Amino acid sequence: MVMHPRSRRSARESMSPAEHAVYSRRVIGPSDRAAHGGDVMSNARPPTRRRRWLRRTLVVLAALVLVVPILYGWAWLSTDRSSIARAMIWTEADVGDRLRFPARPIRAGEDPSPLPAGAELDLPAPAGEGPDLDGFLRRTDTSAFLVVQDDRLVYERYFDGAERRTPQTSFSVAKSFLSTLVGIAIDEGSIGGLDDPVTEYVPELAERDPRFERITLRDLLSMTSGLRYVEQDLPLPWGDDIDTYYGTDLRDLALSETEIVAPPGGDWLYNNYNPLLLGLVLERATGTTVSDFMATRLWQPLGAEFDASWSLDSEASGFEKMESGLNVAPVDYARFGELFLHGGEWNGNRIVSEEWVRSATDADATTDPAGFYQLFWWVDTDRPERFYALGNFGQYVYVAPDADAVIVRTGSDWGIENDAWLETFRDMADRLSGTP
Repeated sequence: MVMHPRSRRSARESMSPAEHAVYSRRVIGPSDRAAHGGDVMSNARPPTRRRRWLRRTLVVLAALVLVVPILYGWAWLSTDRSSIARAMIWTEADVGDRLRFPARPIRAGEDPSPLPAGAELDLPAPAGEGPDLDGFLRRTDTSAFLVVQDDRLVYERYFDGAERRTPQTSFSVAKSFLSTLVGIAIDEGSIGGLDDPVTEYVPELAERDPRFERITLRDLLSMTSGLRYVEQDLPLPWGDDIDTYYGTDLRDLALSETEIVAPPGGDWLYNNYNPLLLGLVLERATGTTVSDFMATRLWQPLGAEFDASWSLDSEASGFEKMESGLNVAPVDYARFGELFLHGGEWNGNRIVSEEWVRSATDADATTDPAGFYQLFWWVDTDRPERFYALGNFGQYVYVAPDADAVIVRTGSDWGIENDAWLETFRDMADRLSGTP
C-alpha cells in the first residue's frame, strides 16, 4: 500500500522525538536533509572524510616511528660497507674521522732529520685580533701552529690537548703529498711522464668510454680532467663529494662512476675523482700500496719524526682515501714544507726532482689553465713565489721561499675565513723576509 503524502506527514507529526530521529536517519534522503535544514542535520554523523584523513595520518606517524629506528639501525651496522650509512651516522666530515676510518701505517725511520728550535720569535696576532697570538689561535679552533725559518722552529704551539706527536688529519693537504709521490714515481721511471694518458695505467677506463684516452695525468693533477663532479649537501646522503669521501670501495667508484662531461685540459673544476684515479695509477705503476710507497720513498728519506697513517676506504677494499685522510704530526708537516722550500732536497737526500717542485708550485698558466692552482698545490696569487697545501677546516702548509719560511696550521675548524688565514700567513712571511 502506498501512503498518501498528507497521510505520511500526519503520521510523522504524531511520532515521539525518539521515533522522529530514527525516521530522519533511515527514511529521509540527502536531498531531504538539505531541505529540512537543522531538523535533520542535528542528527547527522560526523563527516567520514575527516575521520579517514585522521586515520591515514596516524598510520603514517606509526610507520615513521617504526621505520626511522630500523633505518638508522641498518645504517649503524652498515658503516663498513655503505657510503649512505656513513653519511647518515657520521654526518658531516670532521677531524675525528681519522678515528672512524681504518688506516694503514706509514712507518718513520729510526733517525729523525734535524729540525732544531731557534730563538722564539715574538709574532703578533693579525690586525684587530688583539696583541696575543696564542689567544687568537685558541679562539680560532687551532690545534697546532708552527713557524720554521732558516730550518729552525721559531714558533711552536699546541692547543686543545694536542701535543707534538699528536697526528692531525690532513683533509685535502693529502693531495699535495700524492702529487709528490707521482713526481717521485716519474723521477724513478715507474711512470713515464705527466702527459701519459691515464688509460696507459688503467686501460679498463677506455673500454667503458674511449674518450678517457684523452685525459692525461697532468689533467688529473691540475683539476682539468673534464670529469663530472657534483656536490650535494647533507642531509641528502649521496652525491659525488659524499661518495668520494665516504665510499667503501673507492677503486670501484673511480672505475665505474667517473663520467666525462667536458674536454680535458679546459675548465678548472675541483674534483675528488682525480686523486682516486691517480692513486690507481700509482698502485699499478709501483706494484705496491700508496702508503708503503710513501714510507720508503718519502717518509723515511725525509727523516720524519713520527709514524703517519693513511685512512682507508674500508678494511675489505684497503684503498687509501687519496683525496684526504693522511694523518701526520704537525712537526712532520713542517718537514714536508721544508722539502719543497729546498727544491726537493732535505736531510741530505734528493727526494724529488727540482723540476717537479717547480712544475708543481710555479704560477704558470702556460701548461695549466689556472694560475692559482698547479699540480695539487695552491699558489698565493698575491705573492706568486709562495705556495701552500690546503685542507678542509683550515689545515695549511704554507711555503714562503723568499722568507726562507714554512708555516703550519692545523685545527678542528676554520675559525676565520680562508682569505683571512692567507693574509695572516702572508703578513708573517713578509715580516720574516723584511718586506715592508
